[in-house]
Amino acid sequence: MIKTDILIIGAGPTGLFTVFEAGLLKLKCHIIDALAQPGGQLSEIYPKKPIYDIPGFPEVMAGKLIDNLIEQGKQFQPGFTLGERAETIEKQDDGSFIVTTNKGTQHHTKVVAIAGGLGSFEPRKPLIPNIHEFEDKGVAYMIKDPEVYRDKKVVIAGGGDSALDWSIYLADIAKEVTLIHRRNEFRGALDSVEKVRELKLLGKINLITPGEVVGLAGIERLDQVVVETPDGEVTLEADAFIPLFGLSPKLGPIGDWGLEIEKNAIKVNNALDYQTNIPGVFAIGDVNTYPGKLKLILCGFHEATMMCQAAYQIVNPGKRYVMKYTTVSGIDGFDGTRKEAEKAVVQAID
Repeated sequence: MIKTDILIIGAGPTGLFTVFEAGLLKLKCHIIDALAQPGGQLSEIYPKKPIYDIPGFPEVMAGKLIDNLIEQGKQFQPGFTLGERAETIEKQDDGSFIVTTNKGTQHHTKVVAIAGGLGSFEPRKPLIPNIHEFEDKGVAYMIKDPEVYRDKKVVIAGGGDSALDWSIYLADIAKEVTLIHRRNEFRGALDSVEKVRELKLLGKINLITPGEVVGLAGIERLDQVVVETPDGEVTLEADAFIPLFGLSPKLGPIGDWGLEIEKNAIKVNNALDYQTNIPGVFAIGDVNTYPGKLKLILCGFHEATMMCQAAYQIVNPGKRYVMKYTTVSGIDGFDGTRKEAEKAVVQAID
């Protein structure tokens, strides 16, 4: 059984930053995430997209932000249970919890911090009868590594930012990119729409609007996509079909833990520490809701900081913590490292 002070459910940016804030308080963290790598949506859905509202970073790639957060928390030696979903929670007589994953891994903790973003995600799949036959055989619902599509014929369906942005990005990687949308108007950023039209004029993107993918064909892998247009059906050669119709967030098993839920989010006490209706269980980041809630990464960072202060009192009842700025106290990592500002050397004047 894995034992820790704080068990974090969700390895997105808020969960990863919690490791650092908890480490400053000498609290040990372990993270559970259903994905095979840390980073949540930022790693899984848009690692190559820039983020503009992280303090101190005029622009930072989503994947780079995750790398930095992992590096920042590394000195506090967090544990990870990846590729497993938190399934059940059992409160013990002493107030601690045992959280078990879908693969039977048990975690014993004094504090649970749910940082699961918008929950677990399921792609919105187009209503194509045999689409499941080609999943991982040419059909993908998100792009993890753009290099997979180098020199390939790629068909993208969708009318939002993801479809536009990836069409633009893959135009310089794929052999051929075809963007299909069932309407003539797109829902994405105006500059992205204009860029797609520009690339179409340059012959770097094929654009079919209005149009809808209605069939897929292939022997062992996908090699054809059937598109319905106002002028009839068109069959395209394709190595990959990527429908980008968004993701449906679901709380999953956490929704059955007895937490107070409102509109698929966990209600918390934002006046104090983002604790749920179950003492010792907190919810931070996009997974929670309270009056005035803003679903921003920087708000998740704030919530994680406040939550750790409350967690300290649970782990160390009756013990007083005096907060000091890191510029004054420095940082002592669990790995024996120490970071501190250089101190001025005062020399005597003769």
